[in-house]
Amino acid sequence: MDVISKVRELGQAIQQDERFIRFAKAKLASDSNTELQSAIGEFNITRMEIERLNEEGSDEVKMKMLNEKLREIYGKIMSSEAMVEFNTAKVELDQMMNEINIIISKTLEGEDPLTCDLDTGCTGSCSTCGGCH
Repeated sequence: MDVISKVRELGQAIQQDERFIRFAKAKLASDSNTELQSAIGEFNITRMEIERLNEEGSDEVKMKMLNEKLREIYGKIMSSEAMVEFNTAKVELDQMMNEINIIISKTLEGEDPLTCDLDTGCTGSCSTCGGCH
C-alpha cells in the first residue's frame, strides 16, 4: 500500500464532498462579486491609512474618522450575502478538515482510524488550551 496514493485519493474525496463544493462555489461567487471586492479594497486602503497615521502619531480627528469608516466598510463586507455564504461554507469545510486531522493524529498515536473518537474536547479557544493532542 502506497500511503501517498491513498492521500491523493483522500484529496479527490475531499474535492467531491458537498462541503468542499459549497466552499468552492462560495469562494468563486465572492471573488467575482465586484461590489464585495471593491469594499474589500476600500477596507484595505483605509486600514493602511490608519497604520500610516499610527506610525506618524498625528491627527486624532482623522484617525477617529478613519476608524469609523473602517467599521462601516467591515459591516458592509460581513453582511454581504456572498460573504455570509463564504463564511458559512468555510466553517463547514474547516470542521471537516478538523475531523480529518483528528483521525490522522489519533492514528499516529496508535488508535484505530476506523473507530477513534473525533471529540478532542477542544473548545476552539487557545487561551484555555493545555496543548493539542
